[in-house]
Parts: sequence; structure tokens; C-alpha cells
Amino acid sequence: MSEDTDRHAMKMAKKKAARDKIMATKTDKKGLIIVHTGKGKGKSSAAFGMIFRCIAHDMKCAVVQFIKGGMSTGERDLIIGKFSDVCEFHTMGEGFTWETQDKSRDIEMATAAWEKAKELIRDPENKMVLLDEINIAIRYDYIDVNEVVAFLQSEKPEMTHVVLTGRNAKDELIEAADLVTEMELVKHPFRSGIKAQIGVEF
Repeated sequence: MSEDTDRHAMKMAKKKAARDKIMATKTDKKGLIIVHTGKGKGKSSAAFGMIFRCIAHDMKCAVVQFIKGGMSTGERDLIIGKFSDVCEFHTMGEGFTWETQDKSRDIEMATAAWEKAKELIRDPENKMVLLDEINIAIRYDYIDVNEVVAFLQSEKPEMTHVVLTGRNAKDELIEAADLVTEMELVKHPFRSGIKAQIGVEF
């Protein structure tokens, strides 16, 4: 072995020993409150990645879409078409708020979505529940963030994961969450005049 290779191997062995020591202290398991927020693309995509992991492990899960009801998406079509026995899928919204332009209707739909979400979260058979774009509904005060946080803290089964997506997550939700990821926008094709494309956005 060359000196560089030798040095690299020793460095990696030290890293592994340190990592193993840290991992030995991590024994707890719990259902997580997970928030995907920020202006960057990928919040729902990452959340659906976790849903598909659950499906692959034959873990019961569920999705409630709060906003994106106005259009077909690949995730919804695939889950409903092939995996409805493992994953319940409920599209409760009727499109983005600027498309509906009817606040009372939006509140009614968001409230119905939240009631369905609570029902699914309460069921301990569901190991993960994705609340897609709920942060939008909370941001516009269609749903009270304090009610959402209180419910998750008091009624979510201990081993159930709940994933909440959408821009502008409220501070109260971020504080209550176990895992928060903020997607940062660096560059987006929409700014260059390229619209949402199949397979990338939906």
C-alpha cells in the first residue's frame, strides 16, 4: 500500500470507530414528526420517497393531499393503481388557492382534509401518514397550527411517523417537529420560462 492509501485507511478506521461509538448510544425508536418546508423544489417528492419506502417494506401508510387536487400526479396514480392495499390515498383539495379563489370553500376542504388526516393518524396500523401541502393550508389560516401541534403531541400513536410538507411552515410546527428539512431554492427552470413537466413535477 502507498503512504496515501495507508493514511486514508487509518483515517477511515478512526472515523468508523467514532461513528460506531456514537451509534451505540442511539437505541431509542419513536414515531417522528417530520417537516419538509422551504422555497426549493422537492418537499413532496422527498416525502413520497418515504411513502414508497414504507410500501416496499409492506408497512401500512396513508396520504392526504390538502391542495393538489386539481391535477393528476404520477405518485397518486401509481399508489391508487398498484398499492391501494398498503397505502390509502385521499385527495381532498381542489387545486391551489389562487385557482379556486373561494376562501370559504378552501376552508371547508382543508377542514375535511384535516379530519381525514386525524382519522388516519389515530389508526396505529398506519406507520406513516403524509399530509401533503398542509403547511399551505396552515399558512392561510384554513387550519389552526396550534390545533395541529396539540393533536400530534397528544393523539399521534407513539410509533407513527407523520410527514407535513409545504412552504412557510409555522414556527410552532417547526418547534414541535423531530426532523425539519428546508429545501433551498438555488435555481429553478420556471424562471427561464419552462413550465412544470411530467416526471419532474408531477
